[in-house]
Amino acid sequence: MTGLSVIKPCAPLQPYVRYYWVLDSRKPFHILTFPIGCPQIIFHKRTPLYIPELSVSQAVFTISGQVNFPAHIVAGGDTEMIVAVFQPHTIGLFIDTPPSAFYNSEISGYDIENKSLSALAAQVFDCEDTAQCIYHIEHWLLSKLSRCPDIFNTERIGNVINLLKSTPSLSVHELANAACLSTKQFGRVFNNHVGMMPKEYARIVRFQKALWLLQRHTRNYADLAYACGYSDPSHLIREFRQFSGVVPSAIPHPYSDLYTTPA
Repeated sequence: MTGLSVIKPCAPLQPYVRYYWVLDSRKPFHILTFPIGCPQIIFHKRTPLYIPELSVSQAVFTISGQVNFPAHIVAGGDTEMIVAVFQPHTIGLFIDTPPSAFYNSEISGYDIENKSLSALAAQVFDCEDTAQCIYHIEHWLLSKLSRCPDIFNTERIGNVINLLKSTPSLSVHELANAACLSTKQFGRVFNNHVGMMPKEYARIVRFQKALWLLQRHTRNYADLAYACGYSDPSHLIREFRQFSGVVPSAIPHPYSDLYTTPA
């Protein structure tokens, strides 16, 4: 049996959570994944996924941070997982741990010693019904949201990310001006919320926009480079290789997670 479903968060959480996805599969699979620009919390109700590049299996309860490299995920045929995909800049509001703490890594959710989060994991693992699991997750997120101390900077960084997605060629100085912060302050606040410095995150955005345009059947490298803020096609190919391991034309079914909202 194989089933993949995507669930939209409730309205109050939509500025903070992009969506949830649930996978139930009895078939082995081996998939190459790319940096998507969004952190995730993952609950494995059966066998966790294996990541060859890191030579580790995910923890049954995993927090996945911002990454700048491609990685494979391998399943042996006993997979049931629930994943909360956050907006690029919001996960720190809920877990009380700076996203920079799990930059380029995946950590066990138990390692951050958050008692309420660990209690949520226990509820999810004890629950048989997927809808009820999502209910528990949303109830926990809403309870944390009511006590978030830094909504102003969260909204400020969210606005900057939307601006960057619209115009990936913007410089860090221009983004800092849009946030009404000095470049140094902006870098600190951005890293604290996103888990990655602005210049590096802008490269992820450019890559994801290139995937999105490929997904929409744009194939000319010069057009891709211009639309995504690369200096020329060589720059596009060089960065695309870094984040995917291949040239753009080598991806048979391109898909941009950052620029696509699942139905």
